[in-house]
Amino acid sequence: MRLLLAALLGAVAMFTWEFVAHMFTPLGEAGISYLPNESTVSAALASAVGDRHGLYMFPTGGLTKESSGEEKQQGMERIMEEMKTNPSGLVLYKPAGTTFNFAKNLGVQFVTDFVKTFLAVWLLARTRLATFPGRVGFVVVVGVLAAVATNIPHWNWYGFPTGFTLANVIMEILGFFFAGLAIALVFKPAVTTP
Repeated sequence: MRLLLAALLGAVAMFTWEFVAHMFTPLGEAGISYLPNESTVSAALASAVGDRHGLYMFPTGGLTKESSGEEKQQGMERIMEEMKTNPSGLVLYKPAGTTFNFAKNLGVQFVTDFVKTFLAVWLLARTRLATFPGRVGFVVVVGVLAAVATNIPHWNWYGFPTGFTLANVIMEILGFFFAGLAIALVFKPAVTTP
């Protein structure tokens, strides 16, 4: 029960920090640019992609999902050549008619935060960290792992903007820090004596 309470309080702290970070600091918009000529680009995407929601990369080098291993190798070589003289990128595309459900997205975010803090508390329960700073530090280390595990590979392989990447790493680590404070207040691993 203590584990669930600690995870819940940690999730509330993390969720609150995320709200503050997005609403009252520049972190939430760091590295995000607004698309010029939006109507022209939107029309071109709608024409090319239609109603197929997905993540699209370009250039493609002629690759398709059906490409064989050898074709993929040749396609990757063409992509590297095309990138020298043409733009490249990823497009997250949603077709017209997609609705944005803010309440649902907030709910999914909170559940995600709860899962993260539950796992952090579950791991913390397997330690012998008796001090408050030790418990907070442990949760922060879990946060560093979470922040680096996806953000840095996306920056490295897909060219996510450095500002966007750093802002998300900072937000994630600070989220775990605030969660760690809440968790460490109510949860102390049982220390068994040999």
